[in-house]
Amino acid sequence: QVQLVESGGGLVQPGGSLRLSCVASGNIFRSAVMGWYRQAPGKQREVVATISTGGSPDYYAGSVKGRFIISRDNAKMTLYLQMNSLKPEDTAVYYCNGLGPWALSWGRGTQVTVSS
Repeated sequence: QVQLVESGGGLVQPGGSLRLSCVASGNIFRSAVMGWYRQAPGKQREVVATISTGGSPDYYAGSVKGRFIISRDNAKMTLYLQMNSLKPEDTAVYYCNGLGPWALSWGRGTQVTVSS
C-alpha cells in the first residue's frame, strides 16, 4: 500500500517561509497528478495547489497564488510546497495526495502555524 508522509511544518512568524515535503512510498507517484491540501480548525479540507505528472503547476488557490510554489521530483517520489510570505490564515494541517483516480489514503499531514 502506498503511503504518503508529509514533513516540514512548524511555527513561523508572519512573513516567514517554510518548505513542505511529501514522500510517497510507491511508484504510482510518477504517474499521479498530485496536490497539496490543508485543513484549518473547524473548516473543511481545501485544495491549495496541484501539479501535473510532468511538473507543471496546474492550479493554485486564490489565497496562496503568488506566495506558494508547488513542485515535484519524480526520481525521489517527493512533492514539495514552498510557502513564502506566510499569513496567520495559512495556519492549518497540510496534506498531500493524488487527485481523482490517483487519490490515496491520507497521511498524517504536517502542522503549519503562523503566529507572532
